[in-house]
Amino acid sequence: MSRILVVGLGNPGIKYENTRHNIGFMVLDRLVSWGGASVYPPKKKSSYLSMTGIIAGVPVILVKPLTFMNRSGEAVNTVLRYYEMPLERLLVIHDDLDIPVGQIKFVSKGGAAGHNGVRSIIKSLGSREFSRLKIGIGRPDSPVPIEKYVLSGFLPVEAKKIEKVIELAAEGVVCFLEHGIDRAMNRFNGAAISEDDT
Repeated sequence: MSRILVVGLGNPGIKYENTRHNIGFMVLDRLVSWGGASVYPPKKKSSYLSMTGIIAGVPVILVKPLTFMNRSGEAVNTVLRYYEMPLERLLVIHDDLDIPVGQIKFVSKGGAAGHNGVRSIIKSLGSREFSRLKIGIGRPDSPVPIEKYVLSGFLPVEAKKIEKVIELAAEGVVCFLEHGIDRAMNRFNGAAISEDDT
């Protein structure tokens, strides 16, 4: 069975650990602790951190770019070339301002929609033809600059919902690994964590 590359986007360093922009990293961390996961300890390369193993019976490479968000494409392109992997075996997990907190959405291709990490990947790969899992972070209620908002932490009232949505996203990734993007879209697009769930 061919490997699948799952990339979680974020920024390296303790300063950014629990910020909205790092939710891609958070989902990868949850996948590593998944009941059906067997993943080797991380290996640090010059532009990324990688973990290889098996999740839900599927060989995977989990990658966290260490280049900061705006240069995420460098790491993704390096890994794809090294393993000679086609784009259809790539899933990128990232935050999305236009999706409310508590919701996730799989897409099979498309533009960057203002996300600098996705824009960098599209530029580096020269293609939009790769799957993404978007995690909703919503837009700020107050006139906070977007750059500041995405690099801020979640509010205390959002904490339980974020914990649940990370779990939901991890389930979605497992579905993607087992069944592909179409099944993942059908099952998880429109799913949401309600206030009752928290």
